[in-house]
Amino acid sequence: MRTTVLLSLFVVVLLSAVTASFGANVTYDHRSLVIDGKRRVLISGSIHYPRSTPQMWPELIQKSKEGGLDAIETYVFWNLHEPVKGQYDFEGRKDLVKFVKLVAEAGLYVVLRIGPYVCAEWNYGGFPLWLHFVPGIEFRTDNEPFKEEMQRFTTKIVDLMKQENLFASQGGPIIFSQIENEYGNGDIEPQYGARAKAYVDWAAGMAISLNTGVPWIMCQQKDAPDPIINTCNGFYCDQFTPNSDKKPKMWTENWSGWFLSFGGPVPYRPVEDLAFAVARFFQRGGTFQNYYMYHGGTNFGRTSGGPFISTSYDYDAPLDEYGLVKQPKWGHLKDLHKALKLCEAAMVATDPTISSLGQNLEAGVYKTESGECSAFLANVGTQSDATVNFNGNSYKLPAWSVSILPDCKNVAFNTAKINSMSIVPRFASLSSKDGVTSSGASISGWSWVNEPVGITSKNAFNKLGLAEQINTTADKSDRLWYSVSIAIKGNEPFLQDGSSAVLQIHSLGHALYAFVNGKLAGSGKGSAGNGKVTLEVPISLITGKNTIDLLSVTVGLQNYGAFFDTRGAGVTGPVQLKASKSGIITDLSSQQWTYQVGLKGEEIGLSSGSSSLWISQTPMPTEQPLIWYKANFDAPAGSDPVALDFTGLGKGEAWVNGQSIGRYWPTYTASNGGCTDSCNYRGSYSSNKCLKNCGKPSQLLYHVPREWLKPSENILVLFEEMGGDPTQISFATRQIESLCSRVSESHPLPIEMWTSKQEAGKTAVPTMLLECPSPNQVISSIKFASFGTPRGSCGSYIHGRCSSNKALSTVQKACIGSRRCSIGVSIDTFGDPCVGVTKSLAVEASCT
Repeated sequence: MRTTVLLSLFVVVLLSAVTASFGANVTYDHRSLVIDGKRRVLISGSIHYPRSTPQMWPELIQKSKEGGLDAIETYVFWNLHEPVKGQYDFEGRKDLVKFVKLVAEAGLYVVLRIGPYVCAEWNYGGFPLWLHFVPGIEFRTDNEPFKEEMQRFTTKIVDLMKQENLFASQGGPIIFSQIENEYGNGDIEPQYGARAKAYVDWAAGMAISLNTGVPWIMCQQKDAPDPIINTCNGFYCDQFTPNSDKKPKMWTENWSGWFLSFGGPVPYRPVEDLAFAVARFFQRGGTFQNYYMYHGGTNFGRTSGGPFISTSYDYDAPLDEYGLVKQPKWGHLKDLHKALKLCEAAMVATDPTISSLGQNLEAGVYKTESGECSAFLANVGTQSDATVNFNGNSYKLPAWSVSILPDCKNVAFNTAKINSMSIVPRFASLSSKDGVTSSGASISGWSWVNEPVGITSKNAFNKLGLAEQINTTADKSDRLWYSVSIAIKGNEPFLQDGSSAVLQIHSLGHALYAFVNGKLAGSGKGSAGNGKVTLEVPISLITGKNTIDLLSVTVGLQNYGAFFDTRGAGVTGPVQLKASKSGIITDLSSQQWTYQVGLKGEEIGLSSGSSSLWISQTPMPTEQPLIWYKANFDAPAGSDPVALDFTGLGKGEAWVNGQSIGRYWPTYTASNGGCTDSCNYRGSYSSNKCLKNCGKPSQLLYHVPREWLKPSENILVLFEEMGGDPTQISFATRQIESLCSRVSESHPLPIEMWTSKQEAGKTAVPTMLLECPSPNQVISSIKFASFGTPRGSCGSYIHGRCSSNKALSTVQKACIGSRRCSIGVSIDTFGDPCVGVTKSLAVEASCT
């Protein structure tokens, strides 16, 4: 016991020492943040603590540090921490203090975006639903009930950070905080009219009054009052100017990709363009830049917003959804960060001098009185490479690229020339016919419970007319039952044409199932662009009592837009019966309806798997709506990240050992048009420019954190809404298929080799680097090697018209058996297979 106590004390003292090492005085001037009297160029990345697990946090933070980040940025999620007014939760994935301390332990700063409105594709923009029911409340405007609640929660978070000495003014890692979020967007602030400016000024004053001792920011807020710093969000922020020459130029969200919606293709952003945007920002006076996201993670449970935001929040970030390095994005940005740091001394000392070098060609030069000089040479044209003269030297600039010259002479980095290796990932399926795989993974012992159609709860209630769903459920469940009974006489028009009628339903969304006399009659769904559902289905009625049950389902609540909190959901009508033959319409909208919030299975806790109601007889019902399924499984062997492949299922939610891994919807496929596997990075990026996975399920694989698994006797529970066959699902593990690198003779040297000495520059050559991602792996084979004019991309390289016959043997000798290898890319190593042509070395390898 005494040893444990001493060890605990040691850890506390050590952590205190770590956090105390941060600068205690953070201010700013027109050039940058100033930390303990020193101006800084800072690179940050967003990691949202609840979108991963506490066990993942240390490695995510360490990989961020290794990638060249100075800071980690996170939102604070109000609905996560105060699900019931006055009842707070900071446990597990919600342990904000632990996350901030882990970032501090790694020696990184923290940017705390309190908001408390966050957007973030998060359910209801991060607001708790109980806030909606506060009497007289209007969100995000000069409204006293809202301001009172906003100030109370913001104060709670600030006080929590102060109690743990986490602000830089206390020796902690938090160097600045954010109040509000993107309120100044053109589709937000103007919609709130005259009260908007009063609200902005109040929010700023409230934040400052909390005396954190560090600056506050407002992103996308041109009218942010002094001393609040207004910052930029977007794909490009090089043209952004703060609203005062006393404030630094800061970029709080550089979108590393885009979010995925159910029913949409997968967006991605080429790293050449992302690096170009960053370099341009710093070329034109930028001082702080944050990647949104650096690790996107997973929308576990019912946390995704939208509506229709997928469970995966990968965001094409440098660290993927599973926490693995995404190459070449991570490595290329790492090299960029090193190049920027080589320029830091000159950048923070002065403003840049911007000059034209020709059409679409621009130089940004930082030159101090003491003689330090750093330059950025940009070709912002999208079509043609260019050669420019600068300071008496000639430089080749690829289209849509920036070259960084830390000494105003030698190129350390070009945004379009990737020295970093590429990785081709794959999901290795662990499925097998008998349910047991060589990896030890198995799914067996299936059982089920039928979810009853319609009203079963003693908490059901009656109401005249159709109720709006969110006001009714308060988001306690995705689902709301609407039930109405109608009596049909034999001579009524609905029975005069073969007992047929048409049921017409208009819903605000997001998905809808219509049952008539206990049988599914039809279903419909909205989309990310339009959540509304209009359903028109033929039905059969009987003489006497008929029951119509409508199950309305939300798929995440609105998280963005002016007055987003007033956007409704559910069956708001009209609901009508139309006689097929006569066309006579009976409107059911104003009749008395019975309502039930949620499902019986939710009420009795079937998601835990512990109920005595599970049925295991065969045959198990499949391809039927409204069924709960349960199975046992062993964890896949090894340490690779785990996913569930939901092939065979329709739509629903899944739980592993009682933890919700999120909503699944593999049957919602993307449209067939607009995708490309090779997107041209040249030219302005937008969220629909680079897309893949067209015609396929938007999301088929769902992350199951290893920390949630036991070696055996795990419980998987599914609630299937639409109907499917759960025996088709399988586990898969995230693995590396190949490592690749392609480096030309014209590439800059690896940034680690960069030097301003002319003599060294004469002997050094561009270098190809390969490294297995795991420390216990070595390069076991070279699948492809070509020095000359190879074509294709990683996984599909082919030889060009010329290729050195020494390439394969040279690479094999240098790399096989080693975890890491490097090879100079020059004719001295490989010979010259085509004189007068700029040659490249392309290599594909595998690790075991």
